[in-house]
Amino acid sequence: MQVSNDSNHVFFFLNFYNCQNQIPFSSLQGKNNIYFYPMQKVAIIGAGISGLAASVRMAVKGYEVTVYEANSYPGGKLSEFQINGFRFDAGPSLFTLPELVDELFTITGKNPADFFTYQKINPLCIYFFEDGTRIRAHADQEDFLKEVESKTHIKKETVKAYLRKSKFIYEATAHLFLERSLHKISSYLRLETLWSILKLPFLHIFETMDTVNYSYFGNSKLHQLFNRFATYNGSDPYRASGILNLIPHLEFNKGAYFPEKGMHQITQSIYQLALDSGVKFEFNSKVQKIEVENGNVKSIVVNNSGKQADVVICNMDVVPAYRLLLPDQEQPKHLIKQERSSSALIFYWGISREFSELGLHNIFFSGDYKKEFQAIFSDKTIYVDPTVYVNITSKYKKEDAPIGMENWFVMINVPSNDGQDWPLLIHQARIHILQKLSRILKVDLSSFVITEEILDPLSIETKTQSYKGSLYGTSSNNKMAAFFRHPNFTSKIKNLYFCGGSVHPGGGIPLALSSARIVADLIPIAQK
Repeated sequence: MQVSNDSNHVFFFLNFYNCQNQIPFSSLQGKNNIYFYPMQKVAIIGAGISGLAASVRMAVKGYEVTVYEANSYPGGKLSEFQINGFRFDAGPSLFTLPELVDELFTITGKNPADFFTYQKINPLCIYFFEDGTRIRAHADQEDFLKEVESKTHIKKETVKAYLRKSKFIYEATAHLFLERSLHKISSYLRLETLWSILKLPFLHIFETMDTVNYSYFGNSKLHQLFNRFATYNGSDPYRASGILNLIPHLEFNKGAYFPEKGMHQITQSIYQLALDSGVKFEFNSKVQKIEVENGNVKSIVVNNSGKQADVVICNMDVVPAYRLLLPDQEQPKHLIKQERSSSALIFYWGISREFSELGLHNIFFSGDYKKEFQAIFSDKTIYVDPTVYVNITSKYKKEDAPIGMENWFVMINVPSNDGQDWPLLIHQARIHILQKLSRILKVDLSSFVITEEILDPLSIETKTQSYKGSLYGTSSNNKMAAFFRHPNFTSKIKNLYFCGGSVHPGGGIPLALSSARIVADLIPIAQK
């Protein structure tokens, strides 16, 4: 940046004003003979879903973008693999807010429907209980309300009121918590934020999810069903804030979807869009260090080679990012000490028959939900009667399994890696899962498992650099957890930004995509 007539005071003011209000540099050009020489090269560390989205957004803003990925493929957790004729989406399996993916195509001038297709699913999920009760969460809300009333005797009006409140919480908070940085003063100098603050007493921030859900449904199956949504960001409903009851709105009011070619299509579509937008990718390229000089990003070191960068966007888990890539910089000790979110133990099973009673998403509930979460977060172990999630994409995409067979993605929530005896825990969990599913489905399920692969907290940590194998960074068990997440930038190092599930606003596909948008909004348009 160059300032004529030694107008340092003008430079300081405009630079500060721009940083706080995120005004593109172009709007300050040509006045008072002030000229800006903007940054041009952006290096993105990690080709996870947030890194991919950020690469598209930065290319649209006129930057030369290169993404460096340690693995040989893009997508991070949102990847796929095939074995013995079965295809599996390896990571996230639920798709909500598809407009966040569509938007990436729209900002590049493309019609999303020409490149990325998906369909609304029905039912949203099928819930199984030990006493034989089965609740189908129909996509049509009226059908769902009738189903609930017939299976639980809870009045339709009660459930409808709960879902209205879920929508209210979402709409009162989304523009601040999900769409903007919580760590910029400008985010709070808005009428929408003032309106949200006035609504705070009605958002259940200082109550737990469980307390709020119990007040609606008592000790019922529906109480357990809605407590489950705490797992969407790896938290404990008996400790997490009631504000998280906004999550059901995404499914029950807005809907859940399935990409035509499976969840991995999200990765592939955004990756191809990035390539079409001029983004360069270097795979098998592990970033070893972020070079900082005089408090400003200078370059990154990749495979022992320096790469100049004006802006660095880190899509790596923020804890190992600081420890491995910024070892000489001040470490965020408070972040490292925060409780981690839960992790996952996943069995990818090729099943040699079809189950007509199952859908795309299926939940087999624990008999004692509170004890299950106590085991995960307090005892740091796997509960003997875990809640089991079964995802079967061959229900919608037949070619994902051989004819007459199904591909089962079988997951339970488990603690993050803290030195447990994982081989033993995995062995015991496999037995308990098979027993539970066999008991509820009234079959010997083990006799139908013909293919198996396993993903556990240790392999999650190794493959995705997720600290302790946690899926969502820090947990949301603290009432003010949203404010304790690492910002999407650091005030200590200029031009270094962070996106992905370990920073604001959190984990999961919608929040990871929102994270990329927040980062892009913090960075000015490149000047030619």
